[in-house]
Amino acid sequence: MSRTRIKICGITSPADALLAIEAGADAIGLVFYAPSSRSVTVAQAAEICAVIPAFVTIVALTVDAEPALMQQITTELPIDLLQFHGKESPEQCAQSGRPYMKAIRMRPELNLDEEIARFANARSILLDAYRKGVPGGTGESFDWDLIPAQYRSRIVLAGGLTPANIVAAVTQVKPYAVDVSGGVEASAGSKDNTKLVEFIEGVRRADASLG
Repeated sequence: MSRTRIKICGITSPADALLAIEAGADAIGLVFYAPSSRSVTVAQAAEICAVIPAFVTIVALTVDAEPALMQQITTELPIDLLQFHGKESPEQCAQSGRPYMKAIRMRPELNLDEEIARFANARSILLDAYRKGVPGGTGESFDWDLIPAQYRSRIVLAGGLTPANIVAAVTQVKPYAVDVSGGVEASAGSKDNTKLVEFIEGVRRADASLG
C-alpha cells in the first residue's frame, strides 16, 4: 500500500506540534510571514523545534523573505526543508543550499508545465489555490483535475483540505503528500485534536482504498 505523507502547517506552539505528531503527521510547518495569523518568530520556532522527535520533518515557510531572516532561519533552527510561497526565482530558492519545496498557486493563466520545469531542482512542488494578493492559507480548494497525472507523484496537495474532503482528494489526485493548516484548526493558529485525528485517519482510509 502506498502511503501519502502528511504535513500539518501553521504550528504555533509546542503543544500543537505534539498533537500533530501524536496524530500521525510526517511533517510540521512553521510560518515565517508576519501578516499571517499563524506566523511565529525565530524564538518561538526554536521552542517548537525543541520538542520535535527524530524522523519528523521540520519545514520553514517563507514569503519573499529578507536575506537576514533566511539567514536566521537556516542557522538558528534545525530546519529540514524550506518552503517558498512568494515570487522567489529558482536561483533565490537554491541560494541557501538547503532542500526546498516551491508553492505554485493554481491561477487560470498558469502554465503548470513551465513552472514545474523552472523549479526542477525543488524536492517537491506544492499546489495551492489562488486568491489575488494572498500567498497561501486561503482555505480554498481548486480544481484537482488541473493536475496532470505525470506530476502527481511529486506533488504536495494543499488548498482547502479538511477532514470532510481529504478522502476524495487523496483518492482522486494520488499526491505524494498533503498539506493542511486551517482545515484542522479550532481557530486561526490553534489546532483541533479531533480534526487532526479525523484528517489523518481520512488519509489512511484513502491510502487503503487505493491499495
